[in-house]
Amino acid sequence: MSDLVIRRVESKRDLKKFVKVPFLVHRDHPEWVPPLIMDRMEFLNRDKNPYFDHAEVELWIAEKDGEPVGRVSAQIDQNWDEYRGGNDGQFGFFETIDDQDVASGLLDAGCEWLAGKGREKVYGPMDFTTNDEIGIQISGFDVRPSILENCHQPYFQERVEAAGFTKAMDLLMWHLEMGKLAKGLEFHPAIMESAQKSLDEHGITIRNMRKSDLANEMERFHEVYNEAWGDNWGFVPITREEVEFHAKTLKLVIDESWAMIAETADGETVGAALTLPDFNQVLAKMGGTIFPTGWWHFLTGKRKINSVRILALGVKKAYQHTGVAAALYVKHIQNTDPDGVMKGEAGWILETNEPMNRALEGMGGQVSKKFRIYEKALR
Repeated sequence: MSDLVIRRVESKRDLKKFVKVPFLVHRDHPEWVPPLIMDRMEFLNRDKNPYFDHAEVELWIAEKDGEPVGRVSAQIDQNWDEYRGGNDGQFGFFETIDDQDVASGLLDAGCEWLAGKGREKVYGPMDFTTNDEIGIQISGFDVRPSILENCHQPYFQERVEAAGFTKAMDLLMWHLEMGKLAKGLEFHPAIMESAQKSLDEHGITIRNMRKSDLANEMERFHEVYNEAWGDNWGFVPITREEVEFHAKTLKLVIDESWAMIAETADGETVGAALTLPDFNQVLAKMGGTIFPTGWWHFLTGKRKINSVRILALGVKKAYQHTGVAAALYVKHIQNTDPDGVMKGEAGWILETNEPMNRALEGMGGQVSKKFRIYEKALR
């Protein structure tokens, strides 16, 4: 029998092995999109990612005969403790070959470390928080993941559940045929009426973010984001430093036409939408690297992107009944080029978020994928 070893990441060389585990696990998955290795290395760099300023993190690699076959993280987030209460930990970055010993060995290692730190329950996967890639994919395996979205093998669900984890919450991804909407397929009338109300009665205007002023625009988005999502299950506020860190990466992919700010007549920011061109269409051809040919695919492929991901769309509480969200929806469709962007994916959306799910259904959306957050008692 092959010897299974679960060991901690202790060096930059180990970290690169950790980052490259998915390349082995998903090498036969037709829809998996290789991430940029240099981007993942920077995200996991304790000196660069401000998440590490308020969290304690350990990373593990599973090896058989010296070859990496799985990985996992375990983390304790001070901001989670302060905002959500309780005594929880999280696991993330979970990858495994189809082997229960590997999956259980990794998850047990993370749970034992968390229990040793006095944690009573673990949630995950979260890479690292609900503001990042999260969940185990449980449906939609024939659909390519959008930008900043996990992609898993169908066996992941069975492996996690066999390790003693149970469902905490499901998350939905919604597919929208935006080209059809732009060509005349109407929203539910209530959405159109609500959108017009925000303009006529409340003087709300929708404008595009300005990349030339991206730092301030992201600060406006940050203000809306932390208030609008504050009551959501699993939410932890994102810090100003984290917004600045993510903005450096987003600046390469953000399109002014799809990043939106909702404002009152006196300039108060009341809502925002961060929608990104689906750069996974480009990354799929880059193989995880810029060189030798990845840069060429990046420069030439981005002009051919025909899909977007509605990553975040929210409204401040005082304005959530004024039609601002509906106006943002409508603005998305008005921006759609019938010969360019033809489809979009919105999410993730909590399965319990009835207003948002009803709105997406009213726009003709269909659930394209489901992801699941798991939990397990540690005592």
